[in-house]
Amino acid sequence: MAEPIISFQDYGFQYTAQAEPTLHHINLEIYPGEKVLIAGASGSGKSTIGSCINGLIPFAYPGESTGKLTVGGKEPGKSSIFELSHTVGTVLQDTDGQFIGLTVGEDIAFALENSCVVQEEMKRIVDEVAKLVDIDHHLQYAPHELSGGQKQRVSLAGVMVDEVKVLLFDEPLANLDPAAGRTTIELIDMVQERTGAAVIIIEHRLEDVLWRRVDRIVLMDEGKIVADMPTKAFLAGNALLEHGIREPLYLTALRYAGIPITEELEPQHVNSIQLSDKQVKMVQDWYRSTAREQEGKKEATELLRVEQVSFGYTPEVRNLRDVNFTINQGEMVSIVGRNGAGKSTLAKLICGFEKPTSGRICLAGRDISDDTIKERAQRIGYVMQNPNQMISKPMIWDEVEMALLSSDMTAEERKERVEETLKICGLYPFRKWPVSALSFGQKKRVTIAGILVQRPQMIILDEPTAGQDYHHYTEIMEFLKQLNEQGFTIVMITHDMHLMLEYTPRAIVFSEGELLADTTATHVLNDPELVKRANLKETSLYTLSMKCGIDDPQRFTEHFIRYENEKEHPES
Repeated sequence: MAEPIISFQDYGFQYTAQAEPTLHHINLEIYPGEKVLIAGASGSGKSTIGSCINGLIPFAYPGESTGKLTVGGKEPGKSSIFELSHTVGTVLQDTDGQFIGLTVGEDIAFALENSCVVQEEMKRIVDEVAKLVDIDHHLQYAPHELSGGQKQRVSLAGVMVDEVKVLLFDEPLANLDPAAGRTTIELIDMVQERTGAAVIIIEHRLEDVLWRRVDRIVLMDEGKIVADMPTKAFLAGNALLEHGIREPLYLTALRYAGIPITEELEPQHVNSIQLSDKQVKMVQDWYRSTAREQEGKKEATELLRVEQVSFGYTPEVRNLRDVNFTINQGEMVSIVGRNGAGKSTLAKLICGFEKPTSGRICLAGRDISDDTIKERAQRIGYVMQNPNQMISKPMIWDEVEMALLSSDMTAEERKERVEETLKICGLYPFRKWPVSALSFGQKKRVTIAGILVQRPQMIILDEPTAGQDYHHYTEIMEFLKQLNEQGFTIVMITHDMHLMLEYTPRAIVFSEGELLADTTATHVLNDPELVKRANLKETSLYTLSMKCGIDDPQRFTEHFIRYENEKEHPES
């Protein structure tokens, strides 16, 4: 039997800055050529496991370890990050923290330069991997000029140029549109086939990772491994439900239809599912029994109007072209589309960070072209995609309270407001922590809290759930839903199709600077042509309905969402 490439033996770790250990009695072996998914809630210890494997612990994040860990036959603590980098290639969740080169090409070539590869060969390899990840037209760009998804592709390319034995991906899908996420999983699969490396994926988006074969799923909770088993057996069990992790939508739909999830069902992917004629009929019967007509539209008052808006960062390129839409008071809307489609640019225009080349933006019937950023911020709250670009205070409490210091609230009123917001965002236990001690996902929650504490009239959130586990995802989204029910207008720029389906009746779709569609969320994901043009992907509910002979996948999806909402909120 082959020797494990990674071996944890009764391993524990405690950060120097923490009072309690983060990892407890970890026993885990990963073998060459394996693909392992590590899942778990935020703070469960999965990213810490990754940092132990690639040497960030103990060299970047000091602390005390117990037990034994070997990577490629060596103990990380007795080696160096440079030595470990020849064994473990890492793509970080926070891509900004990984860039070294001044241009995309330089960044991809970094490992090759360290290995003294001749320039001609270096250029050939860089060009080859850049094409594979569809970033070859951006080799002369500076990293800050790229979208989040494009940065992720550059990081992938940087890993692909080096022949390592372990490929570690920490939340590789966090900043990618759905189709790009699927491509990324395919790319990871391709890289593994080419190199034979062991692949470790730390990811919240379970269903998306399972687009391609995964040998094992390791589930973390409170610093311990609570499950470690082959994918088929894992999905047939109840580990996800017991530990508050969202299972794939197609499995939930089958459970709603009364179908037990067994290994014989081949549950590892919606395309692998093997349903008997009886089980197909059970899905059909459940669908028909829950079918209801869509409720009629309610009268609404216009809040935001975007009229013939065009914009370009340079005179030669128009990033947005003749965009027209309105958002009504009290709506909850998703803005979706491929990476680089213009979604975040649109948010910057609305908030006043950039000015339209042409057209105008009106709020509550008034042209806000001449309003300052500060004036707009009093009515429009904006949560950026990258939390590192928003946080300015070292301590969590101070960061969230900062926006209230210039208000006329008393100290007690501020304290009450901050406490309430921190509890809703799942940050109250960490209120006295430094921001530097938080994960990327936790930093995200801090920025959301910093905006929510102000209670603005309209909130724009750029990827609000990126890096969030299902528990905190639900907590934040339910809070946003509550705000929406109170009359607040919520606009979310998102790649999370589950979010769009569950929480936003309406979706505005962009592609290459143009508005493609303004329709219901369910229609967007059940229109194959629109899905293709916007770089989205059909949900597993769409595929399941097709497998079961249901000829209206949009209505099937609508009924699933309605059934789930009524199941979780029977009083509403």
